[in-house]
Amino acid sequence: MAGGGRVKGLSSSCILLIVIAGMERFAFKGVASNLVSYLTDTVKMSNSSAAKTVNSWCGFTSMLPLLVAPLADLYWDRYSTILTSSFLYVLGLGAVASTAMIWRWSPPSNKSSPSFLFWSLCLISLGQGAYNPSLQAFGADQLDHDEELPSSKDDQTSNKKSMFFQWWYFGVCSGSLLGVILMSYIQDTFGWVLGFAIPMIAMLTSVAIFTCGSRIHAYKPDKTIDGKPLRNILQAIKVTASKLVNGRIRVSLPDEEPDTVELELQEKPLCDQKFGSNGGFDGNPRNDTYLLENAKVVLRLLPIWVMLLMFAVIFQQPATFFTKQGMTMKRNMGRNFKIPPATLQSAITLSIILMMPLYENVLIPITQIFTRNRKGITVLQRMGVGMFLSIIAMIIAAVVETKRLEISRKMSSLQSETVTLSIFWLLPQYVILGISDIFTVVGMQEFFYNEVPVRMQTMGFALYTSVFGLGSFLSALMISVIEAFTGSEGRQSWFSNDMREDGLDKYYWLLALTSALSLLFYAIFCTFYTTRSELENGNCK
Repeated sequence: MAGGGRVKGLSSSCILLIVIAGMERFAFKGVASNLVSYLTDTVKMSNSSAAKTVNSWCGFTSMLPLLVAPLADLYWDRYSTILTSSFLYVLGLGAVASTAMIWRWSPPSNKSSPSFLFWSLCLISLGQGAYNPSLQAFGADQLDHDEELPSSKDDQTSNKKSMFFQWWYFGVCSGSLLGVILMSYIQDTFGWVLGFAIPMIAMLTSVAIFTCGSRIHAYKPDKTIDGKPLRNILQAIKVTASKLVNGRIRVSLPDEEPDTVELELQEKPLCDQKFGSNGGFDGNPRNDTYLLENAKVVLRLLPIWVMLLMFAVIFQQPATFFTKQGMTMKRNMGRNFKIPPATLQSAITLSIILMMPLYENVLIPITQIFTRNRKGITVLQRMGVGMFLSIIAMIIAAVVETKRLEISRKMSSLQSETVTLSIFWLLPQYVILGISDIFTVVGMQEFFYNEVPVRMQTMGFALYTSVFGLGSFLSALMISVIEAFTGSEGRQSWFSNDMREDGLDKYYWLLALTSALSLLFYAIFCTFYTTRSELENGNCK
Protein backbone atom coordinates (compact mmCIF):
# COMPACT_ATOMS: atom_id res chain seq x y z
CA MET A 1 0.00 0.00 0.00
CA ALA A 2 1.37 3.37 -0.96
CA GLY A 3 1.46 5.33 2.16
CA GLY A 4 2.43 8.61 3.61
CA GLY A 5 1.27 10.29 6.76
CA ARG A 6 -2.21 9.78 8.09
CA VAL A 7 -4.83 12.18 9.36
CA LYS A 8 -7.72 10.72 11.36
CA GLY A 9 -6.92 7.24 10.09
CA LEU A 10 -6.86 8.10 6.36
CA SER A 11 -3.72 7.91 4.21
CA SER A 12 -2.21 11.02 2.65
CA SER A 13 -3.16 9.68 -0.78
CA CYS A 14 -6.79 9.35 0.34
CA ILE A 15 -6.80 12.92 1.64
CA LEU A 16 -5.27 14.20 -1.60
CA LEU A 17 -8.03 12.51 -3.60
CA ILE A 18 -10.67 14.06 -1.34
CA VAL A 19 -9.19 17.49 -2.14
CA ILE A 20 -9.24 16.67 -5.87
CA ALA A 21 -12.88 15.58 -5.60
CA GLY A 22 -13.67 18.92 -3.95
CA MET A 23 -12.01 20.80 -6.83
CA GLU A 24 -14.07 18.83 -9.34
CA ARG A 25 -17.26 19.77 -7.49
CA PHE A 26 -16.16 23.40 -7.50
CA ALA A 27 -15.83 23.25 -11.28
CA PHE A 28 -19.13 21.45 -11.84
CA LYS A 29 -21.18 23.56 -9.44
CA GLY A 30 -19.57 26.68 -10.91
CA VAL A 31 -21.36 25.82 -14.15
CA ALA A 32 -24.48 23.96 -12.98
CA SER A 33 -25.67 26.06 -10.03
CA ASN A 34 -26.44 29.18 -12.09
CA LEU A 35 -27.04 27.54 -15.48
CA VAL A 36 -30.79 28.19 -15.34
CA SER A 37 -30.06 31.95 -15.17
CA TYR A 38 -27.69 31.68 -18.12
CA LEU A 39 -30.35 29.91 -20.17
CA THR A 40 -33.11 32.40 -19.35
CA ASP A 41 -31.04 35.62 -19.49
CA THR A 42 -28.54 34.90 -22.28
CA VAL A 43 -30.07 32.08 -24.34
CA LYS A 44 -33.57 33.54 -23.78
CA MET A 45 -35.33 30.31 -22.82
CA SER A 46 -38.62 30.25 -20.91
CA ASN A 47 -38.62 29.30 -17.24
CA SER A 48 -40.04 25.82 -17.84
CA SER A 49 -37.75 25.14 -20.82
CA ALA A 50 -34.69 26.23 -18.85
CA ALA A 51 -35.69 24.09 -15.86
CA LYS A 52 -36.30 21.05 -18.09
CA THR A 53 -32.97 21.60 -19.85
CA VAL A 54 -31.06 21.78 -16.57
CA ASN A 55 -32.91 18.75 -15.18
CA SER A 56 -32.32 16.73 -18.35
CA TRP A 57 -28.64 17.64 -18.44
CA CYS A 58 -28.16 16.78 -14.77
CA GLY A 59 -30.04 13.55 -15.34
CA PHE A 60 -27.92 12.64 -18.36
CA THR A 61 -24.78 13.49 -16.38
CA SER A 62 -25.78 11.33 -13.44
CA MET A 63 -27.01 8.39 -15.53
CA LEU A 64 -23.87 8.12 -17.66
CA PRO A 65 -21.78 6.52 -14.87
CA LEU A 66 -24.18 3.57 -14.99
CA LEU A 67 -23.14 3.01 -18.61
CA VAL A 68 -19.51 4.08 -18.48
CA ALA A 69 -18.45 2.58 -15.13
CA PRO A 70 -18.96 -1.05 -16.21
CA LEU A 71 -16.75 -0.41 -19.24
CA ALA A 72 -14.11 1.03 -16.93
CA ASP A 73 -14.36 -2.06 -14.72
CA LEU A 74 -14.09 -4.33 -17.75
CA TYR A 75 -11.34 -2.86 -19.86
CA TRP A 76 -9.47 -0.03 -18.10
CA ASP A 77 -7.83 0.44 -14.75
CA ARG A 78 -9.18 3.31 -12.68
CA TYR A 79 -6.08 5.48 -12.95
CA SER A 80 -6.20 5.51 -16.76
CA THR A 81 -9.95 6.09 -16.71
CA ILE A 82 -9.53 9.14 -14.47
CA LEU A 83 -6.88 10.70 -16.71
CA THR A 84 -8.78 10.10 -19.95
CA SER A 85 -12.15 11.25 -18.65
CA SER A 86 -10.64 14.37 -17.06
CA PHE A 87 -9.37 15.40 -20.52
CA LEU A 88 -12.95 15.23 -21.88
CA TYR A 89 -14.18 17.07 -18.78
CA VAL A 90 -11.76 19.98 -19.28
CA LEU A 91 -12.55 20.07 -23.00
CA GLY A 92 -16.28 20.39 -22.26
CA LEU A 93 -15.75 23.16 -19.71
CA GLY A 94 -13.63 25.03 -22.24
CA ALA A 95 -16.34 24.66 -24.89
CA VAL A 96 -18.98 26.08 -22.53
CA ALA A 97 -16.70 29.04 -21.74
CA SER A 98 -16.21 29.62 -25.47
CA THR A 99 -19.99 29.95 -25.98
CA ALA A 100 -20.11 32.73 -23.40
CA MET A 101 -17.20 34.46 -25.12
CA ILE A 102 -18.81 34.21 -28.58
CA TRP A 103 -22.26 35.30 -27.38
CA ARG A 104 -20.75 38.29 -25.61
CA TRP A 105 -20.19 39.85 -29.04
CA SER A 106 -23.02 38.28 -31.05
CA PRO A 107 -26.32 37.13 -29.48
CA PRO A 108 -27.13 33.42 -29.86
CA SER A 109 -29.24 32.40 -32.86
CA ASN A 110 -32.35 30.31 -32.47
CA LYS A 111 -30.80 27.03 -33.64
CA SER A 112 -27.07 26.61 -34.06
CA SER A 113 -25.76 28.37 -30.95
CA PRO A 114 -27.94 26.57 -28.34
CA SER A 115 -27.04 23.29 -30.06
CA PHE A 116 -23.33 23.99 -29.60
CA LEU A 117 -23.97 24.74 -25.92
CA PHE A 118 -25.90 21.49 -25.60
CA TRP A 119 -23.07 19.41 -27.08
CA SER A 120 -20.56 21.22 -24.88
CA LEU A 121 -22.60 20.25 -21.82
CA CYS A 122 -22.79 16.66 -23.10
CA LEU A 123 -19.00 16.59 -23.31
CA ILE A 124 -18.86 17.57 -19.62
CA SER A 125 -21.35 14.79 -18.89
CA LEU A 126 -19.30 12.21 -20.77
CA GLY A 127 -16.14 13.17 -18.91
CA GLN A 128 -17.82 13.22 -15.52
CA GLY A 129 -19.60 9.93 -16.21
CA ALA A 130 -16.32 8.04 -16.02
CA TYR A 131 -14.43 10.48 -13.79
CA ASN A 132 -16.55 10.60 -10.63
CA PRO A 133 -17.21 6.89 -9.95
CA SER A 134 -13.63 5.98 -10.90
CA LEU A 135 -12.17 8.68 -8.66
CA GLN A 136 -14.27 7.65 -5.67
CA ALA A 137 -13.54 3.94 -6.20
CA PHE A 138 -9.85 4.80 -6.58
CA GLY A 139 -10.09 6.73 -3.31
CA ALA A 140 -11.61 3.70 -1.58
CA ASP A 141 -8.71 1.63 -2.95
CA GLN A 142 -6.37 3.70 -0.78
CA LEU A 143 -7.83 2.26 2.41
CA ASP A 144 -5.92 -0.48 4.19
CA HIS A 145 -7.27 -4.02 3.71
CA ASP A 146 -9.39 -2.77 0.83
CA GLU A 147 -10.25 -6.24 -0.39
CA GLU A 148 -11.91 -7.03 2.94
CA LEU A 149 -13.99 -3.87 3.13
CA PRO A 150 -17.38 -5.04 1.87
CA SER A 151 -17.58 -8.09 4.10
CA SER A 152 -15.17 -7.25 6.89
CA LYS A 153 -16.35 -7.95 10.41
CA ASP A 154 -13.54 -5.93 11.94
CA ASP A 155 -14.82 -2.75 13.60
CA GLN A 156 -11.66 -0.77 12.86
CA THR A 157 -11.85 -1.50 9.13
CA SER A 158 -15.58 -0.72 9.02
CA ASN A 159 -15.09 2.54 10.93
CA LYS A 160 -12.32 3.58 8.54
CA LYS A 161 -14.63 2.93 5.61
CA SER A 162 -17.41 5.01 7.17
CA MET A 163 -14.88 7.75 7.96
CA PHE A 164 -13.78 7.77 4.32
CA PHE A 165 -17.33 8.31 3.06
CA GLN A 166 -17.95 11.05 5.63
CA TRP A 167 -14.81 12.98 4.72
CA TRP A 168 -15.28 12.38 1.03
CA TYR A 169 -18.69 13.99 1.19
CA PHE A 170 -17.26 16.76 3.38
CA GLY A 171 -14.68 17.53 0.66
CA VAL A 172 -17.31 17.39 -2.07
CA CYS A 173 -19.58 19.75 -0.15
CA SER A 174 -16.73 22.19 0.55
CA GLY A 175 -15.97 22.38 -3.17
CA SER A 176 -19.66 22.77 -3.98
CA LEU A 177 -19.98 25.57 -1.43
CA LEU A 178 -17.13 27.55 -2.97
CA GLY A 179 -18.43 26.88 -6.47
CA VAL A 180 -21.94 28.10 -5.69
CA ILE A 181 -20.98 31.20 -3.68
CA LEU A 182 -17.94 32.40 -5.61
CA MET A 183 -18.98 31.55 -9.15
CA SER A 184 -22.56 32.82 -8.80
CA TYR A 185 -21.19 36.16 -7.63
CA ILE A 186 -18.59 36.34 -10.41
CA GLN A 187 -21.13 35.37 -13.09
CA ASP A 188 -23.66 37.96 -11.91
CA THR A 189 -21.05 40.69 -11.39
CA PHE A 190 -18.27 40.16 -13.96
CA GLY A 191 -20.06 38.15 -16.63
CA TRP A 192 -20.29 34.62 -17.95
CA VAL A 193 -16.94 34.49 -19.75
CA LEU A 194 -14.92 34.72 -16.54
CA GLY A 195 -17.64 32.81 -14.70
CA PHE A 196 -17.18 29.76 -16.95
CA ALA A 197 -13.41 30.10 -17.48
CA ILE A 198 -12.55 29.76 -13.78
CA PRO A 199 -14.19 26.30 -13.41
CA MET A 200 -12.19 25.11 -16.43
CA ILE A 201 -8.94 26.34 -14.84
CA ALA A 202 -9.86 24.71 -11.51
CA MET A 203 -10.51 21.36 -13.19
CA LEU A 204 -7.25 21.58 -15.13
CA THR A 205 -5.40 22.28 -11.87
CA SER A 206 -6.98 19.26 -10.17
CA VAL A 207 -5.80 17.01 -13.01
CA ALA A 208 -2.26 18.35 -12.60
CA ILE A 209 -2.37 17.67 -8.84
CA PHE A 210 -3.67 14.15 -9.43
CA THR A 211 -0.85 13.41 -11.85
CA CYS A 212 1.79 14.81 -9.50
CA GLY A 213 0.51 12.59 -6.69
CA SER A 214 0.89 9.37 -8.68
CA ARG A 215 3.80 8.15 -6.58
CA ILE A 216 1.82 8.05 -3.33
CA HIS A 217 -1.33 6.44 -4.72
CA ALA A 218 -2.21 2.80 -4.02
CA TYR A 219 -3.11 0.68 -7.01
CA LYS A 220 -5.52 -2.25 -6.96
CA PRO A 221 -4.02 -5.62 -7.89
CA ASP A 222 -4.67 -6.54 -11.51
CA LYS A 223 -6.50 -9.73 -10.55
CA THR A 224 -9.34 -7.70 -9.09
CA ILE A 225 -9.66 -5.34 -12.00
CA ASP A 226 -9.50 -8.08 -14.64
CA GLY A 227 -12.45 -10.02 -13.22
CA LYS A 228 -14.80 -8.60 -15.88
CA PRO A 229 -17.87 -8.99 -13.63
CA LEU A 230 -20.44 -7.33 -15.86
CA ARG A 231 -19.55 -9.43 -18.90
CA ASN A 232 -19.77 -12.56 -16.78
CA ILE A 233 -23.14 -11.51 -15.35
CA LEU A 234 -24.56 -10.81 -18.82
CA GLN A 235 -23.25 -14.16 -19.96
CA ALA A 236 -24.88 -15.82 -16.95
CA ILE A 237 -28.24 -14.20 -17.72
CA LYS A 238 -28.00 -15.43 -21.30
CA VAL A 239 -27.16 -18.98 -20.17
CA THR A 240 -29.95 -18.93 -17.58
CA ALA A 241 -32.51 -17.71 -20.12
CA SER A 242 -31.62 -20.50 -22.52
CA LYS A 243 -31.93 -23.07 -19.74
CA LEU A 244 -35.29 -21.67 -18.63
CA VAL A 245 -36.56 -22.29 -22.15
CA ASN A 246 -35.59 -25.94 -21.73
CA GLY A 247 -37.56 -26.11 -18.50
CA ARG A 248 -34.93 -26.70 -15.78
CA ILE A 249 -31.73 -25.17 -14.52
CA ARG A 250 -28.96 -27.51 -13.55
CA VAL A 251 -25.51 -26.64 -12.38
CA SER A 252 -22.59 -28.60 -11.03
CA LEU A 253 -21.60 -27.69 -7.52
CA PRO A 254 -17.96 -27.78 -6.31
CA ASP A 255 -15.95 -30.95 -5.78
CA GLU A 256 -17.54 -31.64 -2.40
CA GLU A 257 -20.87 -32.27 -4.20
CA PRO A 258 -19.98 -33.92 -7.52
CA ASP A 259 -23.53 -34.90 -8.38
CA THR A 260 -25.69 -32.64 -10.51
CA VAL A 261 -28.49 -31.08 -8.50
CA GLU A 262 -31.27 -28.67 -9.21
CA LEU A 263 -30.62 -25.02 -8.39
CA GLU A 264 -33.61 -23.03 -7.25
CA LEU A 265 -33.60 -19.34 -8.13
CA GLN A 266 -34.01 -18.06 -4.60
CA GLU A 267 -32.81 -15.05 -2.63
CA LYS A 268 -30.43 -16.92 -0.31
CA PRO A 269 -27.01 -17.99 -1.59
CA LEU A 270 -25.96 -21.63 -1.51
CA CYS A 271 -24.22 -22.40 1.77
CA ASP A 272 -21.98 -24.99 0.12
CA GLN A 273 -20.13 -22.21 -1.66
CA LYS A 274 -18.32 -19.73 0.55
CA PHE A 275 -18.04 -16.06 -0.21
CA GLY A 276 -14.59 -15.06 -1.32
CA SER A 277 -12.60 -11.88 -1.19
CA ASN A 278 -14.04 -10.82 -4.51
CA GLY A 279 -17.38 -10.17 -2.90
CA GLY A 280 -19.13 -12.92 -4.84
CA PHE A 281 -18.53 -16.67 -4.74
CA ASP A 282 -15.20 -18.43 -4.82
CA GLY A 283 -14.45 -20.74 -7.68
CA ASN A 284 -14.57 -20.37 -11.43
CA PRO A 285 -15.94 -16.91 -12.33
CA ARG A 286 -17.71 -18.49 -15.27
CA ASN A 287 -19.54 -21.00 -13.02
CA ASP A 288 -23.30 -20.47 -13.41
CA THR A 289 -23.92 -20.30 -9.65
CA TYR A 290 -21.18 -17.73 -9.15
CA LEU A 291 -22.47 -15.55 -11.98
CA LEU A 292 -26.13 -15.75 -11.03
CA GLU A 293 -25.48 -14.85 -7.41
CA ASN A 294 -23.48 -11.78 -8.42
CA ALA A 295 -26.30 -10.77 -10.79
CA LYS A 296 -28.88 -11.20 -8.04
CA VAL A 297 -26.82 -9.03 -5.69
CA VAL A 298 -27.45 -6.13 -8.07
CA LEU A 299 -31.07 -6.95 -8.94
CA ARG A 300 -32.14 -7.18 -5.30
CA LEU A 301 -31.15 -3.51 -4.84
CA LEU A 302 -33.78 -2.39 -7.37
CA PRO A 303 -36.74 -1.75 -4.99
CA ILE A 304 -34.61 0.44 -2.70
CA TRP A 305 -33.09 2.19 -5.73
CA VAL A 306 -36.52 3.02 -7.16
CA MET A 307 -37.89 4.39 -3.87
CA LEU A 308 -34.97 6.84 -3.66
CA LEU A 309 -35.95 8.51 -6.95
CA MET A 310 -38.37 11.03 -5.39
CA PHE A 311 -35.61 12.20 -3.07
CA ALA A 312 -33.56 12.83 -6.22
CA VAL A 313 -36.45 14.79 -7.76
CA ILE A 314 -36.53 17.07 -4.71
CA PHE A 315 -32.76 17.33 -4.98
CA GLN A 316 -33.22 19.13 -8.35
CA GLN A 317 -35.35 21.99 -7.02
CA PRO A 318 -32.63 24.27 -5.54
CA ALA A 319 -30.90 24.69 -8.92
CA THR A 320 -34.14 25.39 -10.79
CA PHE A 321 -37.36 26.68 -9.23
CA PHE A 322 -35.86 27.66 -5.87
CA THR A 323 -33.46 29.91 -7.80
CA LYS A 324 -36.27 31.40 -9.92
CA GLN A 325 -38.24 32.07 -6.69
CA GLY A 326 -35.28 33.94 -5.25
CA MET A 327 -35.04 36.17 -8.33
CA THR A 328 -38.49 37.63 -7.51
CA MET A 329 -37.80 38.29 -3.82
CA LYS A 330 -36.13 41.15 -1.98
CA ARG A 331 -32.37 40.51 -2.29
CA ASN A 332 -30.81 43.74 -1.11
CA MET A 333 -28.03 43.80 1.48
CA GLY A 334 -27.14 47.40 2.06
CA ARG A 335 -27.58 49.99 -0.65
CA ASN A 336 -25.65 48.54 -3.56
CA PHE A 337 -25.27 44.80 -3.06
CA LYS A 338 -27.86 42.26 -4.22
CA ILE A 339 -27.63 38.61 -3.24
CA PRO A 340 -27.36 36.36 -6.33
CA PRO A 341 -30.28 33.88 -5.94
CA ALA A 342 -28.10 30.89 -6.82
CA THR A 343 -25.83 31.56 -3.84
CA LEU A 344 -28.57 30.37 -1.50
CA GLN A 345 -27.70 26.87 -2.68
CA SER A 346 -24.57 27.34 -0.58
CA ALA A 347 -26.83 27.07 2.49
CA ILE A 348 -27.25 23.38 1.65
CA THR A 349 -23.55 22.63 1.57
CA LEU A 350 -22.81 24.97 4.48
CA SER A 351 -25.37 23.20 6.66
CA ILE A 352 -23.79 19.87 5.68
CA ILE A 353 -20.31 21.07 6.64
CA LEU A 354 -21.52 22.48 9.98
CA MET A 355 -23.90 19.67 10.91
CA MET A 356 -21.76 16.68 9.93
CA PRO A 357 -19.52 16.96 13.05
CA LEU A 358 -22.70 17.11 15.18
CA TYR A 359 -23.94 13.97 13.47
CA GLU A 360 -20.73 12.14 14.34
CA ASN A 361 -20.17 13.50 17.85
CA VAL A 362 -23.70 14.05 19.17
CA LEU A 363 -26.37 12.14 17.25
CA ILE A 364 -24.53 8.83 16.88
CA PRO A 365 -23.59 8.54 20.60
CA ILE A 366 -27.18 9.33 21.59
CA THR A 367 -28.72 6.81 19.18
CA GLN A 368 -26.17 4.17 20.23
CA ILE A 369 -27.72 4.22 23.71
CA PHE A 370 -31.15 3.29 22.36
CA THR A 371 -30.31 1.09 19.37
CA ARG A 372 -27.18 -0.68 20.71
CA ASN A 373 -25.81 -0.36 17.18
CA ARG A 374 -22.18 0.80 16.97
CA LYS A 375 -23.18 3.13 14.09
CA GLY A 376 -26.19 4.46 15.99
CA ILE A 377 -28.61 3.75 13.17
CA THR A 378 -28.34 1.41 10.21
CA VAL A 379 -27.60 2.68 6.73
CA LEU A 380 -31.18 1.99 5.63
CA GLN A 381 -32.56 3.90 8.62
CA ARG A 382 -30.17 6.74 7.88
CA MET A 383 -31.45 7.08 4.31
CA GLY A 384 -35.05 6.97 5.54
CA VAL A 385 -34.49 9.84 7.98
CA GLY A 386 -33.08 11.95 5.15
CA MET A 387 -36.08 11.18 2.94
CA PHE A 388 -38.42 12.28 5.75
CA LEU A 389 -36.52 15.56 6.18
CA SER A 390 -36.72 16.25 2.43
CA ILE A 391 -40.53 16.01 2.69
CA ILE A 392 -40.49 18.58 5.52
CA ALA A 393 -38.35 20.86 3.32
CA MET A 394 -40.91 20.70 0.49
CA ILE A 395 -43.79 21.46 2.88
CA ILE A 396 -41.91 24.56 4.09
CA ALA A 397 -41.16 25.53 0.46
CA ALA A 398 -44.87 25.27 -0.39
CA VAL A 399 -45.87 27.46 2.57
CA VAL A 400 -43.27 30.14 1.71
CA GLU A 401 -44.28 30.13 -1.97
CA THR A 402 -47.93 30.53 -0.99
CA LYS A 403 -46.99 33.61 1.03
CA ARG A 404 -44.90 35.01 -1.84
CA LEU A 405 -47.80 34.60 -4.28
CA GLU A 406 -50.23 36.30 -1.89
CA ILE A 407 -47.97 39.35 -1.68
CA SER A 408 -47.27 39.33 -5.41
CA ARG A 409 -50.94 39.19 -6.42
CA LYS A 410 -51.77 42.17 -4.20
CA MET A 411 -49.27 44.27 -6.13
CA SER A 412 -50.22 46.23 -9.24
CA SER A 413 -49.61 44.48 -12.56
CA LEU A 414 -47.54 47.51 -13.60
CA GLN A 415 -45.10 46.96 -10.77
CA SER A 416 -42.03 44.75 -10.86
CA GLU A 417 -42.27 41.02 -10.14
CA THR A 418 -40.05 41.60 -7.11
CA VAL A 419 -41.99 41.28 -3.86
CA THR A 420 -41.20 42.74 -0.45
CA LEU A 421 -40.66 39.30 1.04
CA SER A 422 -36.99 38.76 1.89
CA ILE A 423 -35.07 36.03 0.08
CA PHE A 424 -33.94 34.77 3.48
CA TRP A 425 -37.41 33.22 3.92
CA LEU A 426 -36.10 30.53 1.56
CA LEU A 427 -33.25 29.61 3.89
CA PRO A 428 -35.14 27.04 6.05
CA GLN A 429 -35.94 24.82 3.06
CA TYR A 430 -32.31 24.97 1.90
CA VAL A 431 -30.95 24.17 5.36
CA ILE A 432 -33.29 21.23 5.94
CA LEU A 433 -32.39 19.83 2.51
CA GLY A 434 -28.74 20.10 3.53
CA ILE A 435 -29.38 18.16 6.74
CA SER A 436 -31.33 15.54 4.77
CA ASP A 437 -28.27 15.12 2.53
CA ILE A 438 -26.13 14.17 5.53
CA PHE A 439 -28.44 11.25 6.12
CA THR A 440 -29.50 10.12 2.67
CA VAL A 441 -26.64 10.97 0.29
CA VAL A 442 -23.83 9.70 2.54
CA GLY A 443 -25.98 6.69 3.38
CA MET A 444 -26.54 5.94 -0.31
CA GLN A 445 -22.82 5.97 -1.03
CA GLU A 446 -22.11 3.50 1.76
CA PHE A 447 -25.15 1.35 0.98
CA PHE A 448 -24.40 0.79 -2.71
CA TYR A 449 -20.69 0.36 -1.99
CA ASN A 450 -21.40 -2.37 0.57
CA GLU A 451 -24.07 -4.22 -1.37
CA VAL A 452 -22.22 -4.94 -4.63
CA PRO A 453 -19.31 -7.36 -5.15
CA VAL A 454 -15.85 -5.85 -4.69
CA ARG A 455 -15.09 -6.39 -8.35
CA MET A 456 -18.00 -4.05 -9.12
CA GLN A 457 -17.08 -1.18 -6.78
CA THR A 458 -17.09 1.40 -9.58
CA MET A 459 -20.49 0.06 -10.63
CA GLY A 460 -21.68 0.51 -7.04
CA PHE A 461 -20.86 4.21 -7.11
CA ALA A 462 -22.52 4.43 -10.53
CA LEU A 463 -25.72 2.97 -9.04
CA TYR A 464 -25.65 5.76 -6.46
CA THR A 465 -25.24 8.54 -9.05
CA SER A 466 -27.81 6.96 -11.36
CA VAL A 467 -30.49 7.59 -8.71
CA PHE A 468 -29.96 11.32 -9.22
CA GLY A 469 -29.70 10.84 -12.97
CA LEU A 470 -33.06 9.15 -13.36
CA GLY A 471 -34.46 11.50 -10.71
CA SER A 472 -33.48 14.46 -12.92
CA PHE A 473 -35.22 12.92 -15.93
CA LEU A 474 -38.24 12.15 -13.79
CA SER A 475 -38.30 15.77 -12.64
CA ALA A 476 -38.21 17.00 -16.24
CA LEU A 477 -40.99 14.56 -17.18
CA MET A 478 -43.15 15.73 -14.28
CA ILE A 479 -42.70 19.35 -15.38
CA SER A 480 -43.73 18.50 -18.95
CA VAL A 481 -46.80 16.51 -17.89
CA ILE A 482 -47.93 19.07 -15.31
CA GLU A 483 -47.38 21.93 -17.76
CA ALA A 484 -49.48 20.14 -20.39
CA PHE A 485 -52.36 19.51 -17.98
CA THR A 486 -52.38 22.84 -16.12
CA GLY A 487 -51.66 25.02 -19.16
CA SER A 488 -54.44 23.64 -21.37
CA GLU A 489 -57.55 25.59 -22.44
CA GLY A 490 -55.72 28.91 -22.27
CA ARG A 491 -54.98 28.71 -18.53
CA GLN A 492 -51.69 29.72 -16.90
CA SER A 493 -49.60 26.66 -16.16
CA TRP A 494 -47.98 26.05 -12.80
CA PHE A 495 -44.68 27.08 -14.40
CA SER A 496 -45.78 30.35 -15.96
CA ASN A 497 -43.09 32.84 -16.99
CA ASP A 498 -45.08 35.39 -14.98
CA MET A 499 -43.97 34.50 -11.45
CA ARG A 500 -47.06 36.28 -10.09
CA GLU A 501 -49.34 33.72 -11.74
CA ASP A 502 -47.45 30.47 -11.31
CA GLY A 503 -48.51 27.49 -9.23
CA LEU A 504 -45.20 26.44 -7.72
CA ASP A 505 -46.84 26.08 -4.32
CA LYS A 506 -49.09 23.35 -5.73
CA TYR A 507 -46.08 21.71 -7.38
CA TYR A 508 -44.23 21.63 -4.06
CA TRP A 509 -47.24 20.09 -2.31
CA LEU A 510 -47.38 17.44 -5.03
CA LEU A 511 -43.68 16.63 -4.52
CA ALA A 512 -44.23 16.36 -0.77
CA LEU A 513 -47.16 13.95 -1.27
CA THR A 514 -45.40 11.70 -3.79
CA SER A 515 -42.26 11.67 -1.63
CA ALA A 516 -44.33 10.61 1.39
CA LEU A 517 -45.71 7.68 -0.62
CA SER A 518 -42.17 6.75 -1.68
CA LEU A 519 -41.04 6.83 1.94
CA LEU A 520 -43.93 4.55 2.93
CA PHE A 521 -43.02 1.94 0.32
CA TYR A 522 -39.33 2.37 1.17
CA ALA A 523 -40.06 1.47 4.80
CA ILE A 524 -42.02 -1.60 3.68
CA PHE A 525 -39.21 -2.79 1.39
CA CYS A 526 -36.61 -2.23 4.12
CA THR A 527 -38.43 -4.58 6.48
CA PHE A 528 -37.96 -7.40 3.95
CA TYR A 529 -34.48 -6.44 2.79
CA THR A 530 -31.50 -8.54 3.91
CA THR A 531 -28.03 -7.02 3.57
CA ARG A 532 -25.11 -8.89 2.05
CA SER A 533 -23.33 -9.13 5.38
CA GLU A 534 -26.46 -10.68 6.95
CA LEU A 535 -26.68 -13.14 4.08
CA GLU A 536 -23.05 -14.12 4.57
CA ASN A 537 -23.42 -14.50 8.34
CA GLY A 538 -26.72 -16.34 8.21
CA ASN A 539 -26.19 -18.66 5.25
CA CYS A 540 -22.49 -19.34 4.93
CA LYS A 541 -21.40 -20.36 8.39
